[in-house]
Amino acid sequence: MNENIYQENIIDHNAHPHNKRIISGAREEAGIRNPLCGDNIILQICFDRTGSVSDVAFQGEGCAISQAGLSMLTDKIKGLNLNQLKLLSPGDIYTMLGVPISPSRANCALLGYAALEKILKNIPAKK
Repeated sequence: MNENIYQENIIDHNAHPHNKRIISGAREEAGIRNPLCGDNIILQICFDRTGSVSDVAFQGEGCAISQAGLSMLTDKIKGLNLNQLKLLSPGDIYTMLGVPISPSRANCALLGYAALEKILKNIPAKK
């Protein structure tokens, strides 16, 4: 794929984000704010009895990179178990976005990843 296709994908995910909603009664959630640009989000995850992601959603406002990154991340983690979630890295986010991310935009791109890490740190090991 060329960079233009990825840019169009980011624009589409920003305009029509997947999983941007509120999960009523979500058991796991984390809020993250990027004070440099004002992006502010909440990531919510529900796990089934086996420890796999049964539902995931986000809410909040931010730039196209943060909103597209969250949309793509929520699509990617559906169905993953706790061990698979822990294997995700910032590189996975950059790969999903598919365009070069400048150092000044890295926090925007990784906003959802930071929220996921925060959730994972607060989950008891028993899941």
